[in-house]
Amino acid sequence: MKYIVSIILTGLLFIVSSCDSTSPNPIVVHLDGTFSERTSAFAFAFTKTLDQEEKNKNYFVSPLGLHMALGMLLNGADNDSKDELIKTLKLEGLDINTFNSNYLELIDKLPQIDKLVTNKLANSIWQRKGFDVNEDYKNTLKSYFKAEVYEEDFSPTTVTKINKWASDNTNAKIKEILKEITADQVMFLINALYFKGDWALQFDKKRTYDAIFDGSNGSATVEMMSKRDTFALAEMNGFKALDLNYGNGKYAMRVLLPNSENPSELINTMNTQKWKEINAAMSVQKLDLKIPKFNMEYEKKLNETLSTMGMPSLFSGAADLSKISKPAGKLVVGFVKQNTFIAVDEEGTEAAAVTTIGIELTSVPNYPSFTVDKPFIFYIYEKSSGTIQFVGKILDLKK
Repeated sequence: MKYIVSIILTGLLFIVSSCDSTSPNPIVVHLDGTFSERTSAFAFAFTKTLDQEEKNKNYFVSPLGLHMALGMLLNGADNDSKDELIKTLKLEGLDINTFNSNYLELIDKLPQIDKLVTNKLANSIWQRKGFDVNEDYKNTLKSYFKAEVYEEDFSPTTVTKINKWASDNTNAKIKEILKEITADQVMFLINALYFKGDWALQFDKKRTYDAIFDGSNGSATVEMMSKRDTFALAEMNGFKALDLNYGNGKYAMRVLLPNSENPSELINTMNTQKWKEINAAMSVQKLDLKIPKFNMEYEKKLNETLSTMGMPSLFSGAADLSKISKPAGKLVVGFVKQNTFIAVDEEGTEAAAVTTIGIELTSVPNYPSFTVDKPFIFYIYEKSSGTIQFVGKILDLKK
């Protein structure tokens, strides 16, 4: 079933006025409703699985970046491997043309949703010289994922080029995703996602103060931003939710503050239905907001996570990637890895993620208060399509 999300944009990226109406033609995002809901379901399932591995750690990941990178891989998979990927990505019942078209729609339109927000998606294929790759596969990735194709000798110079590509596509926030290339590695599928948005209601630096953040592993002094203004707030059973808008309000950070001390309990109950319930419960009201400044870098190999989610054969000799290069059993996914970065301050948020798939030969007075002074969860999402681009959990912070 198709639905059309109509979004009127008033210009291109980097124009500063939020009320400019010079754009003659509104941009319309055509997104399959089932695909949109499935990507959210994947985001929640991925976070739950990852949280089991990172229970006592901070993390920051991009469900969208991972979904898109695995979508590129899906186009090269067949038989059981294809079925496993479809199951893991929550794309059962959708044909490949449908989800490829939706990936293209996200790549084309997400960067244009809000002219005050920078949102860039980029994909690339890195192929070892002399390794035979199905031309139809490469053409599909070029057409639907706008993937840049590089054929390299996979020498140390190639490592430098790949790292430079990652840096160039994340505003130099992620500068290294590979340290070396091994002899059995013949291809890399890489997705980069970069986001920079200023708060619609920015924080006054003069109101930032030192405060105590009661983390899971002890208390620490942090720089706490504070603001009294109007925000959308939802009082849910067991937690509170608050949206902080970016730019023109098309993007937002949704902060979930559990009543209990353990955010994992909330993560394990999150699903698309609960997300809709939060949306319905949101009420715009004036309140005193306090939230810490923070930044972090994160790297995680996701083989075990994805195997648990339903695609173990891709990492074994049973992998069928024959649509990339025949015959079946010739190739295996050596690793899936994410490198991420986020910085949150008084002006806004800067975030980046690079997902790499390595393919190898088989081998506040009377106002309501929302004080984020304990472990919390947050999402960065695009409202019109419901696309969750980033999700994070903060257990501990230091100044």
